[in-house]
Amino acid sequence: MPKARSLTLLATAMAATAAAAPAPVVPVDGGLVRGLASQQALIFRGIPFAAPPLDRLRWKAPQPVLPWQGARDATRSAPACIQNDQGWNHADFVSGREDCLTLDLATPALTGSKPVMVWIHGGSNRAGSPGDMVTSPIVRDGIVLVAIRYRLGIFGFLAHRGLSAEARGSSGNYALMDQIAALKWIKRNIAQFGGDPGNVTIAGESAGSQDVALMLAAPGARGLFAKAILESGTTGFGLPPRSLAEAEAIGGQTDALLGTDLAGLRSAAAADLLAADLKLHDDALEADDYLWLRPTIDGEVLPKAPRKLLTEAPPRPVIVGNNRFELDLPGGRSHRDAFVARAFGSRVSAARAFYRLDAPDPPEDPRLGSRDEQIATDVTFRCPANALADLLARRRTAVWRYEFDLAPGGGRTRHSLDIGYVFGEGRSAAGLSLRPYWVAFARTGNPNAPGMPQWPRHSPAAGEYMAFEESGFVARAGLRTRICSLLERL
Repeated sequence: MPKARSLTLLATAMAATAAAAPAPVVPVDGGLVRGLASQQALIFRGIPFAAPPLDRLRWKAPQPVLPWQGARDATRSAPACIQNDQGWNHADFVSGREDCLTLDLATPALTGSKPVMVWIHGGSNRAGSPGDMVTSPIVRDGIVLVAIRYRLGIFGFLAHRGLSAEARGSSGNYALMDQIAALKWIKRNIAQFGGDPGNVTIAGESAGSQDVALMLAAPGARGLFAKAILESGTTGFGLPPRSLAEAEAIGGQTDALLGTDLAGLRSAAAADLLAADLKLHDDALEADDYLWLRPTIDGEVLPKAPRKLLTEAPPRPVIVGNNRFELDLPGGRSHRDAFVARAFGSRVSAARAFYRLDAPDPPEDPRLGSRDEQIATDVTFRCPANALADLLARRRTAVWRYEFDLAPGGGRTRHSLDIGYVFGEGRSAAGLSLRPYWVAFARTGNPNAPGMPQWPRHSPAAGEYMAFEESGFVARAGLRTRICSLLERL
């Protein structure tokens, strides 16, 4: 699921003022880092939170940071994690390296104990990076902002029988291990940057939002954050989880494609592995670009299905939402019937009747899109978000549900458009921004902010949510309940 290129918001102003301000130097795991000072924030880029996952550490849990001498330069953009070129991510493809387990950080000041927000970027778990996220004006609101990198695609999610034999019977989910390692680094180090390690909010969009949901589920992430924000992504985008055996079978395809075994995979050129990644197939999917969005129950990071883990996890305040229109059908129109059948199972007849699939295509809805686009957004985003909100609320978690329907010039929304209304300067026609809600939530665990329309807490019985619309922000209830009642996947 491609996301919009990361925001470039204050970089020019920061560069213009940096020369006049003293460079901040901070001690962290491994040594000292020297950042960049400006009138807006103190910025540090490319701080390692784990050792480079190279050679024998390829497909291993992240290892401790390697120490360095002197003050490490943390003023330059760090490489993205290695990935294939999908067009929208070309800059990340060009900069991509296997040595990429770093984070960027922006803080208003090194003193105090400010709320922390950790950004997990999207990109189908196979592409993307934080980009210039740490130049976001949200830092001016007193937030310490951290943006992390994690291994992607075949490097971050490959399960393999040989890897399982090495690691007590589990493999895969190295990207999730990276995220947990980054959160542990933040717990240990964030006070040095003026952040409160007890008030950390994790947030993400698309695959990053899925990873946030999986952090809510993962036992190893407990105690590392206090709150979570999920923008357009749940634990599986409506896809059933993958067993370790199913995931290892996909790993076996890699052996066949490259004509080697695990030792050969470890020594293989990164470019060859990237090429193999594009050829891997999952029979449970209608489009293999969703390959790394189907979560694997690996027995270690995810010892059980995410739904079960969420029912066992401690309650933490959560914002969960989707855009009014997100994306089109996986695999396109020719896969529509199979996609609907897989999603709704025994209820497929009722779903086909709701969408009137045996009738000619109706005119496009100006907000929801074509019938096919409505199906894709319902099945992949809207209904799983409803199901997740309900599941968490039943566990006495404080949940705030939303649907985003803002677009420049009154056009239709799309996947990732919401990012600019939180971390950029995007505003509705009525002059409203989402940022005050996100900032209030990071501070207190409740998104309701002074002077903003009241956002009701979600309950399964009423289905309350906030509609972010051009004409205003309006509290509503019952979001597509008729069709979503037929679909309970997360």
